[in-house]
Amino acid sequence: MIKIITIIGARPQFIKAAAISRAIRNHFSDKVKEVIVHTGQHYDKEMSEVFFAQLQIPHEDYNLGVGSGSHGEQTAKMILAIEEVLIKEKPNAIILYGDTNSTLAGGVAASKLGIPIIHIEAGMRSFTKKVPEEINRIMCDHVSTLLFTPTQTGADNLYKEGFAKDNTGPYHVDNPKVILCGDIMYDNSLYFKDVALKQSKIIAEHGLKSNNYTLVTIHRNNNTDDPARLFNIFKSLDSLANVAGAVFVVPLHPRTKKMLDTVPGLEQRLTEVENIKIFHRHPTST
Repeated sequence: MIKIITIIGARPQFIKAAAISRAIRNHFSDKVKEVIVHTGQHYDKEMSEVFFAQLQIPHEDYNLGVGSGSHGEQTAKMILAIEEVLIKEKPNAIILYGDTNSTLAGGVAASKLGIPIIHIEAGMRSFTKKVPEEINRIMCDHVSTLLFTPTQTGADNLYKEGFAKDNTGPYHVDNPKVILCGDIMYDNSLYFKDVALKQSKIIAEHGLKSNNYTLVTIHRNNNTDDPARLFNIFKSLDSLANVAGAVFVVPLHPRTKKMLDTVPGLEQRLTEVENIKIFHRHPTST
């Protein structure tokens, strides 16, 4: 039986891992054993456990409990802890998702031990190396054996960086394979659509009309940690809501909420705008 270790640590990775775990459970349970390692990068129970429950993700086999810290501190703790798990479990390969510090740490630990890396969402580029995630995704790609990319653009990015286009196996770190596979998040959207339509009450509870609102997420640190930039974003939403009559639904990320409080009177003014619906925390409804 093939043993694969799945490394997750951030909320988007929980969602992506759901699709892979589901496929293994439903179609390959007699051929593949999955070991799930949660680094603890996103460690807030309210914002993490709900994903495992609602997305039917198997409970993690290891929770490394790394928590927050500087990029260097957090990544270093992850590398050490992941390395210990890899030495103990001796997997045939590890699966990494996206571009977080958990991804980087898993890539470094596995590559040093000679364990093949499967990178899902490979080839994505912002072409801005000032963004930490850009460094993470580039470094992970270049130590991976199988690179699953969701778009032709992602594949082209990898080819431009020197990855072979039509190479044949056996595949290994010095002969990696780029595979254009489609978007795993889209797969999950299709899978959970019917579940959401049947179970979710949030639209009715907040007086929304289907297909008549825009969901707004503001959580990137380069948007939230600059008070002037954050103010201008919300000011624009305010203007659009009043002028265009658009309805905006804004679930506040904890970071966004914290920074919003530094702009006196802004949140109060926004809550008075009829067409802006602000959620201060993740609603209890599904």
